[in-house]
Amino acid sequence: MKKLILLIFLSTFLISCGSSRKTTSTTAVEKTSNNSNSKKSDAIVKYAKTFNGTKYKFGGTTKKGMDCSGLVYISYQKEGITMPRVSRDMASKGKKISLSKTNKGDLLFFKTNKNKNTINHVGLVVENKKGEIFFIHATSSLGVIISSLEERYWKNVFVEVRRVI
Repeated sequence: MKKLILLIFLSTFLISCGSSRKTTSTTAVEKTSNNSNSKKSDAIVKYAKTFNGTKYKFGGTTKKGMDCSGLVYISYQKEGITMPRVSRDMASKGKKISLSKTNKGDLLFFKTNKNKNTINHVGLVVENKKGEIFFIHATSSLGVIISSLEERYWKNVFVEVRRVI
């Protein structure tokens, strides 16, 4: 931790001194952090996919039945990341990012109830394939499935994407 703080301090000092040397490589600390985050994201998505086809059950968190926030909750929990249990509360975690920067493991939030202006659905990004974002989630009609954000319904009710890891 002390090395990281020292590295940040030195980087800030060099930048503020007007260093004109451009650096394109990533520091060892950043590479390790990104690699670790990528492995966690992979593990979270892999675990979530084991529930593909599970029927919908309000409040469910098992193979017997699953809801959207339950799927995210247990998938993150398996990797030691504590999340709130409700999608609207999950939407306050991590940092909001632009859709163009979406990666595997990020969370997509939706407002699917036209009568309420509140987030009530969450999906876990499983892939960003040339700008098309695929996410796993639990729907009341089809259970746990993988959908595309390009589908008209999901595109119309999409609110934001957040990165927790």
